[in-house]
Amino acid sequence: MKIEDIYRELPINETERLYLRKVTMTDLDDMYTYGSNEKVAQYVFWERHQTKADTKAFIEYILKCYAAHQVAPWGIEYKENGRFIGTVDFVWWQPQHQTAEIGYVLSEPYWGKGIMTEAVHALVRFGFKHMDLVRIQAKCLAENIGSERVMQKSGMACEGTLRKAMFVKGKHRDIKMYSILKEEFPL
Repeated sequence: MKIEDIYRELPINETERLYLRKVTMTDLDDMYTYGSNEKVAQYVFWERHQTKADTKAFIEYILKCYAAHQVAPWGIEYKENGRFIGTVDFVWWQPQHQTAEIGYVLSEPYWGKGIMTEAVHALVRFGFKHMDLVRIQAKCLAENIGSERVMQKSGMACEGTLRKAMFVKGKHRDIKMYSILKEEFPL
């Protein structure tokens, strides 16, 4: 399995409430809404978007990844209202080891509704079913209880806390690491 095999044409992944699909430039306003939100940005590894130009540059980067058949995010579209409300992706994939890591972000009005768990579950299923993965992991800042709950509800097991493992937003941060193995996930 090669990265290009999956990312040559990123497939749409549909769940009960969501479409996981390519990000487009028409998503700029919705992405800026959550990317510039201080509550959303406090728990992610990237800096808050200061301007729409920041968001535009990020979308341009995603589009270049799509064009080059590289690992890139799925946009999360909420079926009920057609809004772009976040992203979920394999932030890295090592086909030779059959492992990958998931990352995700969700617009604040959609927190606490099980939406991200639904998206992560769909991506985990996709990874085990179509990417020949044996292990999928995810991590979060130790204080990000919401993200930790998503990992738990997605069937992931806590492997521990990596103490001061990343320098994020001006200080060394503890990171919680979770994973799930193919044999632990019902396909």
